[in-house]
Amino acid sequence: MTEDDLNTPPGRTSGTGDELRVHEVRTALLELLTEVGTVTATEAAARLGYSSGLCSFHLRQLARHGYIEEAPHDGGRARPWRLRRKDPAAGGSTEDQFGALARGLEDESWQRWLSQRDGAPPEWRRDEAFSAVAYLTPEEMSQVAKVVRRALAPYQDREQRPLARPDGARPVALITRLFPLLPHTTGDAERD
Repeated sequence: MTEDDLNTPPGRTSGTGDELRVHEVRTALLELLTEVGTVTATEAAARLGYSSGLCSFHLRQLARHGYIEEAPHDGGRARPWRLRRKDPAAGGSTEDQFGALARGLEDESWQRWLSQRDGAPPEWRRDEAFSAVAYLTPEEMSQVAKVVRRALAPYQDREQRPLARPDGARPVALITRLFPLLPHTTGDAERD
């Protein structure tokens, strides 16, 4: 992967089109902002190990989607960013905002896959998407999540250790959502 691949805006391809990197960069930026309060693209690049151009692009995208905003500053070229101040009446924690962003990025990546998979190499044109409904207790639901995490553990270090990747390995989105299905309400039926 080249720096050009990383700097390609979402929705465009530059050869490899590493969609997982987009999610990783934006999540890292949000976590950094949570930790330090305000950050410029140059500061984020130094802390996270990405280029300042890549950080600048993703900071602007996060602002465009309402997750962050420009922080007050005394002019100059430096452009500090901070998490967007929420209206207390609107509710929702920072954790909820991260969750919503992650789900949105996952959904965006899935839609991009569906629309572009015919252009993927033949051996990569299928996916392993599935869903199931199981009747579980809260404790069982937690246990299922632990089993899934344990199953994925042997592959987790490949992001940081490229030499551990077998030939032909590519980034693959692994998305698991365990949540209780709530009964439909009268309002739901009227909307359907």
